[in-house]
Amino acid sequence: MKPARLIVLAIALVAGAIAAYLASGSDSKPPPQAVAQLPTIDVLVAKGEIALGQTVAPEDVQWQTWTDSTASGNFIRRNDRPDALTQIVGSIARAPFIAGEPIREQKLVKASGSGFMAAILPSGMRAVSTEISAENGAGGFILPNDRVDVVLSRRDKIPGVGDEPPKEVITSDIILTNIRVLAIDQAPKEKEGQNAVLGKTATLELSPSAVEILAKSRMSGTLSLALRSIADAKKTGVVASNDGDKRITVFRGAGLPEVFNCDPYCTKR
Repeated sequence: MKPARLIVLAIALVAGAIAAYLASGSDSKPPPQAVAQLPTIDVLVAKGEIALGQTVAPEDVQWQTWTDSTASGNFIRRNDRPDALTQIVGSIARAPFIAGEPIREQKLVKASGSGFMAAILPSGMRAVSTEISAENGAGGFILPNDRVDVVLSRRDKIPGVGDEPPKEVITSDIILTNIRVLAIDQAPKEKEGQNAVLGKTATLELSPSAVEILAKSRMSGTLSLALRSIADAKKTGVVASNDGDKRITVFRGAGLPEVFNCDPYCTKR
């Protein structure tokens, strides 16, 4: 046999031996360990977007599998309430849901035959409508769920000194602060993503004492709504009423209180 053929044969034998060794080594590796499965649970979520004031239908919600550690106690769990899907059908959304958001009963209310506005009002609050226009409604940029301050503007006559004629003075005061807008006209939500609603009435969420202030002020002058920053939404405007002298104290954020006397006009003191 020629030397060249012997060399080729030797190389082939060595390559085969190496391949056999590698194959036997790979077969001897331990099998991969199984990944530990986290415990899961079914949570009731919104199947699609649920708008403010929308009545929840069966096709609006579904069960979705979550890991048990990420499912909050406020969520509706299937093992705790297997009939929850049928129980919440017919409820009204007090706040919007996005697709996939867990359903929380704090954001739902059972209407039980009541109208929509009565259903979404928090306990102890009142819904009161007031006239607005583009001039006194922030140019139409006030939308439902925004927060506003209510401003009273009026004309007062000051007697002249001696023979001088009476003078007319225009004053403006903030009589209510950080008030939630429930609806513009009869729209309780933003329509088709528009960022301006030119309406004739705004429905406000007021406490009983604030209702009295608004009613008295409406007879005293012109009311305007001042749109507040969304960053101020958590700063609560507290209105306190004293039935004796009808003094109204309005607290704005951390500032000092301002006192108004609403008999017969809301004048700052």
